[in-house]
Amino acid sequence: MRFSLFGYSALGVVLIAASAQAGGFSRGTADTDILYEDGNFNFRAGATVVVPSHEFTSAPVGSPDPAALVGTDYLDTYVIPSAAVKFMITENLSCAGTFTQPFGASTSYAAPFGVSGKLSEDLTLNEFGATCAAFFEAGPGRLAILGGGFYETLDYDLEALPPGLGGAPLSIGLGGKDYGWRAGVAYEIPDIALRAQILYRSGTSYGATGSATSPAFPLLGAPGSTLPATGTGELPQSVELKVQSGIAPGWLAFGSVKWMDWSVNETLQVNVPGTPVSAPNDYYWRDGWTVTGGIGHAFNERVSGLVSLQWDRGVATGYDLRSDKWMLAGAASFKDDLGGELRLGAGAVYLASADIDQPDARFFGASADSGWAGIFSASYSVKW
Repeated sequence: MRFSLFGYSALGVVLIAASAQAGGFSRGTADTDILYEDGNFNFRAGATVVVPSHEFTSAPVGSPDPAALVGTDYLDTYVIPSAAVKFMITENLSCAGTFTQPFGASTSYAAPFGVSGKLSEDLTLNEFGATCAAFFEAGPGRLAILGGGFYETLDYDLEALPPGLGGAPLSIGLGGKDYGWRAGVAYEIPDIALRAQILYRSGTSYGATGSATSPAFPLLGAPGSTLPATGTGELPQSVELKVQSGIAPGWLAFGSVKWMDWSVNETLQVNVPGTPVSAPNDYYWRDGWTVTGGIGHAFNERVSGLVSLQWDRGVATGYDLRSDKWMLAGAASFKDDLGGELRLGAGAVYLASADIDQPDARFFGASADSGWAGIFSASYSVKW
């Protein structure tokens, strides 16, 4: 049995699920692995659902109703879509278009949170990418040179009851866009499912614009209840090394190490000029490291499965609650009579406890107990 029966199937589901709970704001990863698959035309689409839970054990100093926050979960469930289409232009050149949501964050609070009076906050980024791979025969396998670009859009929404507006509600919506690039190199021997790849993705920078709405604005002398708003922030570059290899007939071992430059994310600044509204989020994160390893088995020509373990070093430095995570995940691949492939995956994530203990932190005093997250992933692919 060729190792490659398993090597390019269920593995992708676990790696996608793994990125959904990596450090910082990490969510999805562009499905560039489709570039290596056989076929003149390949299409794959799927989604990952993440259900996290992290409960407060104490509220930030300055929260108007701290008792209402303690014991409540602040993390929202979210869905990460993923789609990829590959065209084999020549035997040695393939290109793919991809869509995913690489970053995001979504929180809801049972009562106004901290001196900013936050009720909910949502950050979503969409990535539309194009990546090509040029292949060259090299020894028993082939060398691949990868390169491409992406277009990224940002959407940010905040609902709050800030004290500076006398308790009146505040709604802020911002949008922005930026461009980036990715490049990498890989070597593979398909007959033994050996592949080693290193891939770089550039960071992005935002000067988002939008509007803020509050009935208190006219009382402050503002011309209307809706005013322009602005926001600024940085998102990281990353480098990921992925390796997989057949180790026995029908068996595969794999691993990956990913570095993300999260130290660029010091603050997210949100301002409404002409009003006392200023809603920065303090992060001052450290760089993130994510390590994944696992083993898989091809049961027959159509069915394969795997298990993996991942550790993600938390990026928090005492200004927020992004703590260490451990994930145990499994996945299965089923090939049907129509030439399609169904991939299913699930994972359980342990979230370490965390404290905001920097005296100058905006949400000083908040802490969260250890928590859990469930991850469920499914995708379907076809090729011609």
